[in-house]
Amino acid sequence: MSAGTAWAVVGGAAVVTAFIKGVGPFALGGRELPAWFAGIVVLLAPALLTALVVSSALADGRHLHVGADTAGVAVAGAALARGASVITGVVIAAAVTAGLRAL
Repeated sequence: MSAGTAWAVVGGAAVVTAFIKGVGPFALGGRELPAWFAGIVVLLAPALLTALVVSSALADGRHLHVGADTAGVAVAGAALARGASVITGVVIAAAVTAGLRAL
């Protein structure tokens, strides 16, 4: 992907995000979201974050790929599940990834 294409994607994403954020309050007209819909909206952020982490940890351009970065994310995920801080998780992921790549 060229730099121009990447910036076009970033710009397009920014425009679409601004449009979506503007349409929501306009469409609701100051009303509250229904309770069933609010429960769904709360679950969207974790689902999207999970999709981003999985796709970046398992994708290598065009193919699925398991490597050092996947192991780093897995070990950091285990540490975070056991209560480690986010900074500790990032340091663990970087250390495991760098160690495996050095082998």
